[in-house]
Amino acid sequence: MTTTEQQHQHLEELIDSCIAARETRHEDWDTLGFQAAAAGDQFRRAQIRYIGSGATGNHETDTRILPSEHFTFSNMRLPAGAIGPEHTHHDVEEAFFVLEGTLEVTVHDVEDGTKTATRVLGYRDLIRVPAGVPRSLRNAGEGDALFCVIIGAQKPQLPTYPPTSPMHGVKR
Repeated sequence: MTTTEQQHQHLEELIDSCIAARETRHEDWDTLGFQAAAAGDQFRRAQIRYIGSGATGNHETDTRILPSEHFTFSNMRLPAGAIGPEHTHHDVEEAFFVLEGTLEVTVHDVEDGTKTATRVLGYRDLIRVPAGVPRSLRNAGEGDALFCVIIGAQKPQLPTYPPTSPMHGVKR
């Protein structure tokens, strides 16, 4: 094999190692299942991992996930009426980009979680929530909401649940 052929082969292997095809993804309803078990089915949702495992725990044995270098990327499926409970990522910002449906995003006051601001996002809307700001999600539509979740670290810390969260005191 010539040097040019070797370089081409290297590029072919490189590009193939950087693809996470939709057909190889699966909806993981179990990774956050502990929340639904603790507080009810309204907290049931699925993570679809692409790059890294986000802040949902250790998924390093899942060889379909592309390794993360600087951020994580997943999709989340939230059934109609379902909730992503109030939680805080102390170490990273988090962005949500809506692909389908309607997503209500609420930020909570750090000192008094009962003070909130809420916005409703639709198709191709995005919100970035800074590190340290408690946030919650709710599907405000009639069908499933599907959205991208981008977290700004290779391996983010697990989130915490403030006293105003229905998950406060719940352990993974």
